Amino acid sequence: MRAVADLLHHYQHAIEELTLIGGSSGVFDFEVDGEVLFSKRSLGRHAHDGEVLELFRAHIDPRISEYPRD
Repeated sequence: MRAVADLLHHYQHAIEELTLIGGSSGVFDFEVDGEVLFSKRSLGRHAHDGEVLELFRAHIDPRISEYPRD
């Protein structure tokens, strides 16, 4: 899943726990500390490329920096 790869690539050092729950109904909810930041069911669409990463950036403490890019 692209969203997970993006999060781990940029913020692996800041993520204490990441849980993926599989299912057959096509539900995709992204939440941080119990707050839903994206819900496919609510929006009626898939996340755009980079959208989950941008939502995460906007949610976390701005003092948490990304891994330096190569």
